[in-house]
Amino acid sequence: MAVATRRIRRAARILLMDEHDRLLLIRFAPKDRRPFWCGVGGECDPGEDFHSAAIRELFEETGLRVETCGAEVAARADDYLTLEGEPITSDERFFRVTTRSFTPDNTGHTQIERELIKEFRWFTRAELANWHEPLFPVNVLDLLDLEADA
Repeated sequence: MAVATRRIRRAARILLMDEHDRLLLIRFAPKDRRPFWCGVGGECDPGEDFHSAAIRELFEETGLRVETCGAEVAARADDYLTLEGEPITSDERFFRVTTRSFTPDNTGHTQIERELIKEFRWFTRAELANWHEPLFPVNVLDLLDLEADA
């Protein structure tokens, strides 16, 4: 029996912090699994580098325009199912952006994002450490601490 090969899904992730050292996360509520929270970001378009994808995804998901996302602060790989149910191996690169607190604009959301995104929320580190729903990546606090030391 042949085993299906997982596609490598290249994605840019943004650790979007406000002036109060809070991280913006998005709550997704798919019908087939427990609601979860994750940061801004998404898949690179064909031929797009991670940095360009981070700038584009930040605008599409929140309405925030930036010229740069700065240097890559972390990378990770994982196997999981996308929101569309596709099994993939992720290649994710993280960028840190600091901005003033704002209310995200969902004008640039895709159809699936409009169906599944239920809330945006700015989280303190204490809230992240004790949140009652899953956060992705699970080591988000470690990522914030690594960047702060860099």
